[in-house]
Amino acid sequence: MIPLFTPDDPRPFPEVWRALRHPNGLLAVGGDLSPRRLTNAYRRGIFPWFSAGDPILWWSPDPRTVLFPGRIRISRSLGKRLRRRQLGVTMDRDFAAVIRGCAAPRHTDGCLDDPATGTWILPEMIAAYETLHRLGISHSVEVWEDGRLVGGLYGVAIGQAFFGESMFSRTPDASKVALVHLCQTLAGRGFRLIDCQMRTEHLVSLGALEVPRPEFIARLEHCCAAPGRTGTWDDGILHFPQDRPPGEPADHRQEQP
Repeated sequence: MIPLFTPDDPRPFPEVWRALRHPNGLLAVGGDLSPRRLTNAYRRGIFPWFSAGDPILWWSPDPRTVLFPGRIRISRSLGKRLRRRQLGVTMDRDFAAVIRGCAAPRHTDGCLDDPATGTWILPEMIAAYETLHRLGISHSVEVWEDGRLVGGLYGVAIGQAFFGESMFSRTPDASKVALVHLCQTLAGRGFRLIDCQMRTEHLVSLGALEVPRPEFIARLEHCCAAPGRTGTWDDGILHFPQDRPPGEPADHRQEQP
């Protein structure tokens, strides 16, 4: 039986193994998008995803798609794109513009969410994640070309885990460049896991893989218990990501066609 929460319901989320198989991962309905409920959900491997006119739906699918920051896969064509240094990257420079870019109807070269779902990022979701951003918990990656925002992504950081929510592109490869920079940054800070939620071919091409939910939850508990880093991630610098995975020497680059 799927529990129905009221907005101020004090009950905790049910155990994730109680989630439905069809639709895959539906765990609970209702509640609110307060910082406390959202952070509790992420710590337990649960995330909100719903459309206009629906109540808040909470999910924990099995299997779970994850990306290990040090194992980002950079194709030959993406490596060439990075070496051109046409796309610069910042973090937390313009969270509001990034989440609205993700919410807008668009053509994209890939998302952490499913592009077929369109604009599932509703005004109440935007408000909730902007609140998390002001608290230093939700973060954005911006991709710039000639001073214009052309892509980016956003998500939530807890401990040594990053929970990716959505990404967008207005120029080819912009979301890929954002993800490469995120992985390189997170690897340097000791993060161990990026939760990508659901499988897409775009994410698989960049090195994401599916793991059984019990394995994901075990990894997540370890990551979320580790010391985290709150506050702004904006260091005031325009970065140009490396053309290889974190820690890989330049002369031992493994390019994929």
